Amino acid sequence: MSYYVYILLCKDGTFYTGYTKSVDERAKLHANGRGARYTKTHPPQKVAYVEGFTSRAEAMRRERAIKKLSHRQKQDLIDSQKNGAAQNGGGSSEEQV
Repeated sequence: MSYYVYILLCKDGTFYTGYTKSVDERAKLHANGRGARYTKTHPPQKVAYVEGFTSRAEAMRRERAIKKLSHRQKQDLIDSQKNGAAQNGGGSSEEQV
């Protein structure tokens, strides 16, 4: 079973980081104001970053590590994934919420 860590870009320019089994379902919950207390007051704009893991424990560790990053460091992480996807011919992990 797969688990994912994701970063949402909120409409006010802040980031929200979480983990889930289904990024699409979780993003819908956040968009409807039911995903987390934070995203009720900071509505999400898009899924800006996604990273996959094989275990829940790994995903939770990575989520904690990302939450400790500064805003700039999170932006750099997002940018590095975008650049990697572009270099590999793949699409961006960004998805409108």
